[in-house]
Amino acid sequence: MAVRLQADIFDTGAEISRLTGGRTDAGAVVTFTGLWRADGETGAISAMTLEHFPGMAEEELGRLEAEARTRWPLLDCLIVHRYGRLVPGDPIVLVVTLSAHREAAVAAANFLMDYLKTTAPFWKKEESADGAQWVDAKQSDETARLQWR
Repeated sequence: MAVRLQADIFDTGAEISRLTGGRTDAGAVVTFTGLWRADGETGAISAMTLEHFPGMAEEELGRLEAEARTRWPLLDCLIVHRYGRLVPGDPIVLVVTLSAHREAAVAAANFLMDYLKTTAPFWKKEESADGAQWVDAKQSDETARLQWR
């Protein structure tokens, strides 16, 4: 399973190199790195805390990664998701898909991100000058996920 949850910052370039190094069968590598913005749901934020249930989160992300592999001819796939306290500008999530062809790699990366934004068992608390509050998923993210049914 190519899924990893971690508190530490990941190195996007190193992760891509690890997946693509020495390969001659990949015609496309698609990456998405999600960064935390200072303009959260509650306005200007100073930090965010992502919480998860260990075991449960890895299982769900593994299920999503396996589903992407059944839908598209992927040569490899990686999901790295952070948890803990993050500040604006920090990377949160990395999705990398490899395929012989661009269409499959792009579609799989989009599918994974749409599901990660809505079904991955993470809880987000944003900190601002007004205090801290838990934030729900956006309706627009749910609408994007529904296109894959």
